[in-house]
Amino acid sequence: MIFIKNRHEIKMMRRAGQLAARLLDYIGPFVKEGVSTQYLNDLCETYTRKHGARSAPLQYNGFPKSICTSINDVVCHGIPSETDILKDGDIVNIDLTVNLDGYHGDTSKTFLIGDVSPEIRKLVERTEEALMIGIRSVRPGGYFSDIGLAIERYIKRFGYSIVKEYGGHGIGRRFHEEPMVYHHFTTENRITLKKGMIFTIEPMIIMGNNDAVFVSAEDNWTVRTVDGSPSAQFEHTVLVTSEGAEILTKTQETEMR
Repeated sequence: MIFIKNRHEIKMMRRAGQLAARLLDYIGPFVKEGVSTQYLNDLCETYTRKHGARSAPLQYNGFPKSICTSINDVVCHGIPSETDILKDGDIVNIDLTVNLDGYHGDTSKTFLIGDVSPEIRKLVERTEEALMIGIRSVRPGGYFSDIGLAIERYIKRFGYSIVKEYGGHGIGRRFHEEPMVYHHFTTENRITLKKGMIFTIEPMIIMGNNDAVFVSAEDNWTVRTVDGSPSAQFEHTVLVTSEGAEILTKTQETEMR
């Protein structure tokens, strides 16, 4: 079932989205060379609690940490650790979700650490643009498949691949609701977009034409590219309006775009 949010629910989702956006802005200056992903996790957990919310990933289906930290060839669901120290040239996606008064705000960003190679820097920049292109394709009366088509048309010109096993999702009182939001074109997503729907768009883009990924047997969470290629991701929670899409997880950077 795909939920259409009422005015009260939209108000609450805006509040949760704004908190998630502020958390992502807060953690940004700490994401730098020499820092452990566990340190970033702890900062996010403290900030979230201080602002009257809880970290939705923590113990969600057994996930052990408060945020996901996915470095280089990790596509998603990377687990923060004291031993994962960010190095010069790394990229890392910080994926965070807050639960504020029973409603969820979900967002992520891929950060550049130090002197990142031009090729990987372009991957990150183009992945962020793919997200914005997907958001701009949202309109009431359109289809979820329009989002995937717009992203795919943009990304394929660079010879990159799109992760198909994971995607965006409906969100509200539940962390994950229907439908799954694919970032490539598929008729499975020929579902009409309606005013009041809220969901995430979060393209995961791999450098090169191999879209194969696998889940680490060590922790049953960490998803990596099969060939070790770097992967980037950006995410926003969006609301379908009468005119298009409202980004509920706007950060200061988003507002300047």
